Amino acid sequence: MPEDPDVVSRRLARESLDRDDATGWFEDLYAAAADGEAVVPWDRGTAHQLLVDWINESQPEGTGKTAVVVGAGTGWDAELVADRGYDTTAFDISPSAIETAHRNHPGSRAHYRVADLLNPPADWHQAFDLVVEIYTVQALPRPLQPTAIHHVTSLVAPGGTLLVIAAAAPDAAAAPSDAPTSDADPQSGEPQGPPWPLTRATIQSFTTPDLHLIQLDRAPSPTTPSILRWRAEYLRD
Repeated sequence: MPEDPDVVSRRLARESLDRDDATGWFEDLYAAAADGEAVVPWDRGTAHQLLVDWINESQPEGTGKTAVVVGAGTGWDAELVADRGYDTTAFDISPSAIETAHRNHPGSRAHYRVADLLNPPADWHQAFDLVVEIYTVQALPRPLQPTAIHHVTSLVAPGGTLLVIAAAAPDAAAAPSDAPTSDADPQSGEPQGPPWPLTRATIQSFTTPDLHLIQLDRAPSPTTPSILRWRAEYLRD
């Protein structure tokens, strides 16, 4: 029986973390997937349903505007954004992910490139009218999340929109103190990710003095109703 994709990704992540490399496992996973030796658990073969819903509800008009998709993987979300008319940049730290995106979407209008969210190009500062972040921050250990969030928010242009979709950590008050956590560290009680779901405080920390949270929803995942997802929309002055 093939190994569970989540188990594989967590093993690769822990091996990478043991090497003091918090992001190297993304390339390990995408390279293995390109060789048919693994499955990327979040690669749905289509755009994320919560992004689809947001676009259908908001009807954004991207003509003459720029967008960036953070941690774009194999490109499905970026293609949807580009189809709305945005001049779309899509980046991932994994070269194999970007190579797969090019194969998946020949002739794409999106611009795919390798880049690191933890050290983005300087000319991307406040350069994009729409920033889409789906599952990237939650794939990083909690100590790195504030840095990642800072760089995500730095991409949003004046007047621009940030859309964040992420797994929602349960509110502490909503969970019984003796509730078992199958993937929790026995000493700290923290989940042994990835992912490391975002708390309400973390999702609110995307705000800055000029970047405001205007809509926050926590709803069942379209594919796994037992798991809750954040969908947060922010607007820069």
